[in-house]
Amino acid sequence: MHVQRRALLGAAGSAVALAATPAFAQWQPSERYPDPAVQVLDPSFNRYRLVLAGVERLYNGARWSEGPVWMGDQRALIWSDIPNNRMLRWHETTGRTDVFRSPSNNSNGNTRDRQGRLITCEHLTRRVTRTEPDGSITVIAARFDNKPLNSPNDVVVKRDGSIWFTDPPFGILGFYEGETATPELPTNLYRVDGQTGAIQVMTGDVGRPNGLAFSPDERILYVVEAAATPRVIRAFDVSGEGAQTRLANNRIFFQCREGETPDGFRVDVDGNLWCGWGMGTAELDGVRIINAAGASIGHIRLPERCANLAFGGRHRNRLFMTASHALYSLYVNTQGVAGG
Repeated sequence: MHVQRRALLGAAGSAVALAATPAFAQWQPSERYPDPAVQVLDPSFNRYRLVLAGVERLYNGARWSEGPVWMGDQRALIWSDIPNNRMLRWHETTGRTDVFRSPSNNSNGNTRDRQGRLITCEHLTRRVTRTEPDGSITVIAARFDNKPLNSPNDVVVKRDGSIWFTDPPFGILGFYEGETATPELPTNLYRVDGQTGAIQVMTGDVGRPNGLAFSPDERILYVVEAAATPRVIRAFDVSGEGAQTRLANNRIFFQCREGETPDGFRVDVDGNLWCGWGMGTAELDGVRIINAAGASIGHIRLPERCANLAFGGRHRNRLFMTASHALYSLYVNTQGVAGG
Protein backbone atom coordinates (compact mmCIF):
# COMPACT_ATOMS: atom_id res chain seq x y z
CA MET A 1 0.00 0.00 0.00
CA HIS A 2 2.95 2.33 0.56
CA VAL A 3 3.92 2.01 -3.09
CA GLN A 4 0.37 2.71 -4.15
CA ARG A 5 0.17 5.74 -1.90
CA ARG A 6 3.23 7.31 -3.51
CA ALA A 7 1.90 6.48 -6.97
CA LEU A 8 -1.50 7.99 -6.38
CA LEU A 9 0.06 11.09 -4.89
CA GLY A 10 2.21 11.37 -7.99
CA ALA A 11 -0.78 10.76 -10.26
CA ALA A 12 -2.27 13.98 -9.01
CA GLY A 13 0.55 15.98 -10.50
CA SER A 14 1.44 19.18 -8.69
CA ALA A 15 -1.15 19.35 -5.93
CA VAL A 16 -2.48 22.82 -5.25
CA ALA A 17 -3.73 23.37 -1.72
CA LEU A 18 -7.14 25.01 -1.48
CA ALA A 19 -7.73 27.03 1.64
CA ALA A 20 -11.08 27.12 3.36
CA THR A 21 -13.16 29.77 1.63
CA PRO A 22 -14.96 32.68 3.31
CA ALA A 23 -18.23 30.82 2.71
CA PHE A 24 -17.17 28.59 5.61
CA ALA A 25 -18.42 31.30 7.96
CA GLN A 26 -21.90 31.20 6.44
CA TRP A 27 -22.58 27.78 7.93
CA GLN A 28 -22.17 27.03 11.61
CA PRO A 29 -22.21 23.58 13.18
CA SER A 30 -24.50 22.94 16.11
CA GLU A 31 -23.09 24.09 19.44
CA ARG A 32 -24.86 21.32 21.32
CA TYR A 33 -25.15 17.54 21.40
CA PRO A 34 -27.04 15.68 20.21
CA ASP A 35 -26.86 17.55 16.92
CA PRO A 36 -30.43 18.48 15.87
CA ALA A 37 -29.39 17.98 12.24
CA VAL A 38 -29.33 14.22 12.91
CA GLN A 39 -33.01 13.36 12.98
CA VAL A 40 -34.54 10.15 14.29
CA LEU A 41 -37.52 9.11 12.14
CA ASP A 42 -37.87 5.72 13.81
CA PRO A 43 -36.53 4.61 17.23
CA SER A 44 -34.43 1.92 15.52
CA PHE A 45 -32.16 4.68 14.21
CA ASN A 46 -30.98 5.56 17.72
CA ARG A 47 -28.48 2.71 17.69
CA TYR A 48 -26.71 4.29 14.71
CA ARG A 49 -26.64 7.85 16.04
CA LEU A 50 -23.71 9.00 18.17
CA VAL A 51 -25.09 11.59 20.58
CA LEU A 52 -21.63 13.15 20.97
CA ALA A 53 -20.98 13.56 17.24
CA GLY A 54 -22.20 16.31 14.93
CA VAL A 55 -22.18 17.28 11.29
CA GLU A 56 -18.95 18.99 10.21
CA ARG A 57 -18.28 20.97 7.06
CA LEU A 58 -14.81 20.07 5.79
CA TYR A 59 -14.62 22.10 2.57
CA ASN A 60 -16.69 24.58 0.60
CA GLY A 61 -15.98 25.84 -2.89
CA ALA A 62 -17.01 23.17 -5.40
CA ARG A 63 -19.55 23.73 -8.15
CA TRP A 64 -21.25 20.29 -8.01
CA SER A 65 -19.76 17.65 -5.71
CA GLU A 66 -20.11 13.93 -6.47
CA GLY A 67 -18.48 10.52 -6.21
CA PRO A 68 -16.63 10.45 -2.86
CA VAL A 69 -14.20 7.61 -2.14
CA TRP A 70 -12.08 7.03 0.96
CA MET A 71 -8.37 6.38 0.34
CA GLY A 72 -7.23 4.87 3.61
CA ASP A 73 -3.56 4.60 2.64
CA GLN A 74 -3.54 8.35 2.00
CA ARG A 75 -5.85 9.15 4.92
CA ALA A 76 -7.75 11.23 2.42
CA LEU A 77 -11.15 11.57 0.77
CA ILE A 78 -11.22 12.05 -3.01
CA TRP A 79 -14.32 13.33 -4.79
CA SER A 80 -15.44 14.80 -8.11
CA ASP A 81 -16.29 18.44 -8.84
CA ILE A 82 -17.93 17.62 -12.16
CA PRO A 83 -18.52 21.03 -13.83
CA ASN A 84 -15.08 22.28 -12.75
CA ASN A 85 -13.54 19.23 -14.44
CA ARG A 86 -11.44 18.29 -11.45
CA MET A 87 -11.13 15.85 -8.57
CA LEU A 88 -10.54 17.22 -5.09
CA ARG A 89 -8.82 15.58 -2.13
CA TRP A 90 -9.38 16.35 1.55
CA HIS A 91 -6.60 15.28 3.93
CA GLU A 92 -7.56 13.90 7.33
CA THR A 93 -4.18 14.75 8.88
CA THR A 94 -4.20 18.45 7.96
CA GLY A 95 -7.83 19.26 7.21
CA ARG A 96 -6.74 20.88 3.97
CA THR A 97 -8.05 20.25 0.47
CA ASP A 98 -6.02 20.15 -2.73
CA VAL A 99 -6.62 19.29 -6.38
CA PHE A 100 -6.03 15.59 -6.97
CA ARG A 101 -6.59 15.56 -10.74
CA SER A 102 -7.28 18.30 -13.27
CA PRO A 103 -8.58 17.93 -15.86
CA SER A 104 -10.56 14.91 -14.71
CA ASN A 105 -12.64 14.35 -17.86
CA ASN A 106 -15.67 15.53 -15.87
CA SER A 107 -15.36 12.56 -13.52
CA ASN A 108 -18.43 11.49 -11.57
CA GLY A 109 -18.62 8.31 -9.45
CA ASN A 110 -15.54 6.78 -7.83
CA THR A 111 -14.71 3.68 -5.81
CA ARG A 112 -11.75 1.37 -5.13
CA ASP A 113 -11.31 -2.16 -6.39
CA ARG A 114 -10.28 -5.01 -4.10
CA GLN A 115 -6.62 -4.23 -4.81
CA GLY A 116 -7.10 -0.65 -3.62
CA ARG A 117 -6.93 0.95 -7.07
CA LEU A 118 -9.07 3.96 -7.87
CA ILE A 119 -11.99 3.28 -10.24
CA THR A 120 -13.54 6.36 -11.88
CA CYS A 121 -16.54 7.11 -14.10
CA GLU A 122 -15.80 9.85 -16.66
CA HIS A 123 -18.47 11.85 -18.45
CA LEU A 124 -16.33 13.63 -21.03
CA THR A 125 -14.58 10.52 -22.33
CA ARG A 126 -17.67 8.36 -21.70
CA ARG A 127 -15.65 5.64 -20.02
CA VAL A 128 -14.72 3.88 -16.77
CA THR A 129 -11.03 3.94 -15.84
CA ARG A 130 -8.63 2.52 -13.28
CA THR A 131 -5.66 4.40 -11.84
CA GLU A 132 -2.74 1.98 -11.60
CA PRO A 133 -0.09 1.97 -8.83
CA ASP A 134 2.35 3.76 -11.16
CA GLY A 135 -0.19 6.52 -11.88
CA SER A 136 -1.07 5.36 -15.38
CA ILE A 137 -4.69 5.10 -16.49
CA THR A 138 -6.26 1.87 -17.75
CA VAL A 139 -9.58 2.01 -19.60
CA ILE A 140 -11.98 -0.51 -18.08
CA ALA A 141 -14.95 0.18 -20.36
CA ALA A 142 -15.67 2.74 -23.09
CA ARG A 143 -17.81 0.97 -25.65
CA PHE A 144 -20.38 -1.79 -25.90
CA ASP A 145 -21.50 -3.48 -29.09
CA ASN A 146 -19.03 -1.18 -30.93
CA LYS A 147 -20.90 1.91 -29.71
CA PRO A 148 -19.74 4.50 -27.19
CA LEU A 149 -21.20 4.40 -23.71
CA ASN A 150 -23.49 7.27 -22.68
CA SER A 151 -21.85 8.77 -19.59
CA PRO A 152 -20.91 6.30 -16.83
CA ASN A 153 -22.31 7.64 -13.57
CA ASP A 154 -21.72 5.50 -10.48
CA VAL A 155 -19.69 2.38 -9.79
CA VAL A 156 -19.21 -0.41 -7.23
CA VAL A 157 -16.91 -3.43 -7.06
CA LYS A 158 -18.11 -6.87 -6.01
CA ARG A 159 -16.09 -9.36 -3.96
CA ASP A 160 -15.26 -11.35 -7.11
CA GLY A 161 -13.51 -8.26 -8.51
CA SER A 162 -16.22 -7.48 -11.04
CA ILE A 163 -16.94 -3.79 -11.66
CA TRP A 164 -20.58 -2.71 -11.90
CA PHE A 165 -21.58 0.70 -13.25
CA THR A 166 -24.63 2.64 -14.40
CA ASP A 167 -24.76 4.48 -17.73
CA PRO A 168 -27.45 7.20 -17.90
CA PRO A 169 -27.10 10.08 -20.40
CA PHE A 170 -26.63 12.98 -17.96
CA GLY A 171 -23.08 13.81 -19.08
CA ILE A 172 -24.04 14.14 -22.76
CA LEU A 173 -27.21 16.19 -22.36
CA GLY A 174 -25.33 19.51 -22.30
CA PHE A 175 -21.98 21.16 -21.78
CA TYR A 176 -22.16 21.60 -18.00
CA GLU A 177 -21.04 18.09 -16.97
CA GLY A 178 -19.47 16.96 -20.25
CA GLU A 179 -20.20 17.59 -23.92
CA THR A 180 -23.40 17.20 -25.89
CA ALA A 181 -23.75 13.98 -27.86
CA THR A 182 -26.49 11.71 -29.16
CA PRO A 183 -26.95 8.53 -27.10
CA GLU A 184 -26.25 5.39 -29.11
CA LEU A 185 -27.01 2.85 -26.40
CA PRO A 186 -29.87 2.27 -23.97
CA THR A 187 -29.30 3.37 -20.39
CA ASN A 188 -27.99 0.02 -19.21
CA LEU A 189 -26.40 -1.28 -16.05
CA TYR A 190 -23.15 -3.09 -16.86
CA ARG A 191 -20.82 -5.64 -15.29
CA VAL A 192 -17.13 -5.88 -16.20
CA ASP A 193 -15.55 -9.23 -15.33
CA GLY A 194 -12.65 -8.78 -12.94
CA GLN A 195 -10.63 -11.56 -14.58
CA THR A 196 -11.34 -11.30 -18.31
CA GLY A 197 -12.44 -7.68 -18.65
CA ALA A 198 -15.51 -8.79 -20.60
CA ILE A 199 -18.42 -6.35 -20.37
CA GLN A 200 -22.03 -7.47 -20.24
CA VAL A 201 -25.42 -5.83 -19.81
CA MET A 202 -26.95 -6.89 -16.50
CA THR A 203 -30.23 -5.06 -17.05
CA GLY A 204 -31.74 -2.51 -19.38
CA ASP A 205 -34.96 -2.32 -17.40
CA VAL A 206 -34.07 0.66 -15.21
CA GLY A 207 -34.74 4.04 -16.78
CA ARG A 208 -31.64 6.21 -16.41
CA PRO A 209 -30.01 4.12 -13.67
CA ASN A 210 -28.04 6.22 -11.20
CA GLY A 211 -26.62 5.24 -7.80
CA LEU A 212 -26.09 1.56 -7.04
CA ALA A 213 -24.87 -0.61 -4.17
CA PHE A 214 -24.92 -4.22 -3.00
CA SER A 215 -26.38 -5.54 0.23
CA PRO A 216 -23.74 -6.77 2.72
CA ASP A 217 -24.07 -10.38 1.50
CA GLU A 218 -24.17 -9.20 -2.15
CA ARG A 219 -27.39 -11.10 -2.77
CA ILE A 220 -29.33 -7.91 -3.50
CA LEU A 221 -28.38 -5.06 -5.82
CA TYR A 222 -30.05 -1.69 -5.24
CA VAL A 223 -30.30 0.85 -8.09
CA VAL A 224 -31.81 4.34 -8.24
CA GLU A 225 -34.15 4.81 -11.21
CA ALA A 226 -33.72 8.47 -12.12
CA ALA A 227 -36.24 8.40 -14.97
CA ALA A 228 -39.12 7.66 -12.61
CA THR A 229 -41.15 10.63 -11.31
CA PRO A 230 -40.91 10.60 -8.37
CA ARG A 231 -37.75 8.52 -8.32
CA VAL A 232 -37.65 4.96 -7.00
CA ILE A 233 -34.94 2.73 -5.62
CA ARG A 234 -35.16 -0.69 -7.26
CA ALA A 235 -33.87 -4.00 -5.93
CA PHE A 236 -32.70 -7.10 -7.80
CA ASP A 237 -31.83 -10.56 -6.55
CA VAL A 238 -28.28 -11.54 -7.52
CA SER A 239 -27.43 -15.15 -8.35
CA GLY A 240 -24.66 -17.10 -10.03
CA GLU A 241 -20.95 -16.41 -10.27
CA GLY A 242 -18.61 -14.94 -12.83
CA ALA A 243 -20.06 -14.61 -16.31
CA GLN A 244 -23.09 -16.58 -15.09
CA THR A 245 -24.10 -13.85 -12.64
CA ARG A 246 -27.72 -12.87 -13.17
CA LEU A 247 -30.21 -10.33 -11.85
CA ALA A 248 -33.82 -11.30 -11.22
CA ASN A 249 -37.00 -10.19 -9.43
CA ASN A 250 -36.83 -6.50 -10.42
CA ARG A 251 -38.95 -4.69 -7.85
CA ILE A 252 -39.51 -1.33 -6.21
CA PHE A 253 -37.66 -1.28 -2.90
CA PHE A 254 -38.46 2.33 -1.98
CA GLN A 255 -41.02 4.64 -3.58
CA CYS A 256 -40.06 8.29 -3.21
CA ARG A 257 -42.56 11.06 -2.71
CA GLU A 258 -42.62 14.31 -4.66
CA GLY A 259 -39.40 16.24 -4.16
CA GLU A 260 -37.44 13.27 -2.78
CA THR A 261 -34.51 12.76 -5.12
CA PRO A 262 -32.08 9.97 -4.19
CA ASP A 263 -28.85 9.99 -6.15
CA GLY A 264 -25.83 8.05 -4.88
CA PHE A 265 -25.86 5.87 -1.77
CA ARG A 266 -23.91 3.30 0.23
CA VAL A 267 -24.88 0.43 2.51
CA ASP A 268 -23.73 -0.27 6.09
CA VAL A 269 -22.94 -3.65 7.63
CA ASP A 270 -26.53 -4.00 8.90
CA GLY A 271 -27.98 -3.50 5.42
CA ASN A 272 -29.22 0.07 5.86
CA LEU A 273 -29.07 2.37 2.81
CA TRP A 274 -27.53 5.81 3.43
CA CYS A 275 -28.81 7.86 0.50
CA GLY A 276 -27.95 11.28 -0.89
CA TRP A 277 -31.24 13.19 -0.75
CA GLY A 278 -32.91 16.49 -1.56
CA MET A 279 -33.82 18.75 -4.48
CA GLY A 280 -37.49 19.28 -3.60
CA THR A 281 -37.43 21.60 -0.58
CA ALA A 282 -34.73 22.69 1.85
CA GLU A 283 -36.20 20.38 4.50
CA LEU A 284 -35.41 17.36 2.32
CA ASP A 285 -31.76 18.24 1.70
CA GLY A 286 -29.22 15.89 3.25
CA VAL A 287 -29.02 12.13 3.73
CA ARG A 288 -31.93 9.71 4.19
CA ILE A 289 -31.34 6.41 5.99
CA ILE A 290 -33.56 3.51 4.86
CA ASN A 291 -33.47 0.12 6.54
CA ALA A 292 -33.36 -3.23 4.76
CA ALA A 293 -37.16 -3.47 4.98
CA GLY A 294 -37.55 -0.26 2.97
CA ALA A 295 -38.57 2.04 5.83
CA SER A 296 -37.11 5.51 6.49
CA ILE A 297 -35.50 5.49 9.93
CA GLY A 298 -33.30 8.59 9.98
CA HIS A 299 -32.34 11.80 8.21
CA ILE A 300 -29.24 13.99 8.32
CA ARG A 301 -30.13 17.56 7.47
CA LEU A 302 -27.66 19.57 5.41
CA PRO A 303 -27.96 23.13 4.12
CA GLU A 304 -27.72 21.88 0.52
CA ARG A 305 -28.62 18.84 -1.52
CA CYS A 306 -26.40 15.81 -0.98
CA ALA A 307 -25.60 13.95 -4.20
CA ASN A 308 -23.50 11.10 -2.87
CA LEU A 309 -21.60 9.74 0.11
CA ALA A 310 -19.01 7.24 1.30
CA PHE A 311 -17.95 5.63 4.54
CA GLY A 312 -14.35 6.25 5.52
CA GLY A 313 -11.86 6.64 8.32
CA ARG A 314 -9.84 3.80 9.80
CA HIS A 315 -12.97 1.94 10.93
CA ARG A 316 -15.28 2.98 8.04
CA ASN A 317 -17.48 4.69 10.65
CA ARG A 318 -17.18 8.25 9.35
CA LEU A 319 -19.79 9.25 6.79
CA PHE A 320 -18.48 11.66 4.13
CA MET A 321 -21.22 13.52 2.25
CA THR A 322 -20.67 15.41 -1.01
CA ALA A 323 -23.31 18.11 -1.16
CA SER A 324 -23.73 20.72 -3.89
CA HIS A 325 -20.81 23.01 -3.05
CA ALA A 326 -19.32 21.34 0.00
CA LEU A 327 -17.99 18.26 1.73
CA TYR A 328 -19.50 17.28 5.09
CA SER A 329 -18.83 14.47 7.55
CA LEU A 330 -20.49 12.76 10.51
CA TYR A 331 -19.26 9.95 12.74
CA VAL A 332 -21.89 7.22 13.06
CA ASN A 333 -22.29 4.06 15.13
CA THR A 334 -21.98 1.62 12.24
CA GLN A 335 -19.57 0.75 9.44
CA GLY A 336 -19.89 0.86 5.68
CA VAL A 337 -19.49 -2.39 3.76
CA ALA A 338 -16.35 -2.82 1.71
CA GLY A 339 -16.39 -2.28 -2.06
CA GLY A 340 -18.46 0.88 -2.11
